[in-house]
Amino acid sequence: MSATRYTLTETRAIPEGAFRTRELFGHLAVYALLGAAVVTVAFPVYYAFAGAVMGPSDLSSYPPALLPHSVTGRNFTGAVEAIPLGRQYLNSAVTAGAITLAQLLTSILAAYAFVFLPLRWRAAVFAVFLATLMVPWEAVIIPNYLTLSGWGLGNTYFGLVLPFLASGFGTFMLRQSFRQFPAELRDAARIDGAGHWRFLWRILVPLNRPSLAAIAIYVFLSAWNQYFWPLIITRTARMQTLQIGLASLRDAERADPGLILAGVVLSLLPTLALVVFGQRFIVRGLTAGAVR
Repeated sequence: MSATRYTLTETRAIPEGAFRTRELFGHLAVYALLGAAVVTVAFPVYYAFAGAVMGPSDLSSYPPALLPHSVTGRNFTGAVEAIPLGRQYLNSAVTAGAITLAQLLTSILAAYAFVFLPLRWRAAVFAVFLATLMVPWEAVIIPNYLTLSGWGLGNTYFGLVLPFLASGFGTFMLRQSFRQFPAELRDAARIDGAGHWRFLWRILVPLNRPSLAAIAIYVFLSAWNQYFWPLIITRTARMQTLQIGLASLRDAERADPGLILAGVVLSLLPTLALVVFGQRFIVRGLTAGAVR
């Protein structure tokens, strides 16, 4: 009996130290993987900013220079002179802003209808609505192009914006968020005389600001980074968006890594600002409808 107790005590003590060792190595492995992931993601962004202020000698050196030996602003002035960068920046801002506002409005109204209005076959209609998310953009881009060109909207802001006025993704996110609203508060607002319009804009929308902010950031980033649709719907450089302008900097006659990196940095600034300052809204908004 005593021998058995000794054996159990001994075998219980040895695995405890081994477990701590395995736990330590496990933490080190996780930190190493996370560090490698951070370097993989952050290094291209760092080199874009560093290369944007490097001179030609640093950019053409071998091995490549990771730090600029001399800081210069020539790349930014050259990028502005090579393409109508200011106008294309404005085009991207107007297009992304209009698409974001339109999708927020249509998503709010559609989600409210799916949650609070007594519609027949509401679940079936919503399923059909979600099915639009499964249709690839490549399948409808030619019909959209032919339709808008036939209406004379090519090379205009309307042509850039119209195909993206509504989105099933935003409607789905807001529907999940609206469904968490307590039914008692809705009944109380109805008793107080609040109609659908007042209840929506005075009560429901202010209480769902995190979800709205998350959708707005997602839609703005998607619209800002669009490339293929602006490429085919616009014809002149003054109506093209910033992404098309950056691609034109790669032309053989004026290919300059410094100009390209300077343009990339100017394109990254709004998106980085949105991600940095809106990260908490993204997390809160995307998890708002996870638990009911």
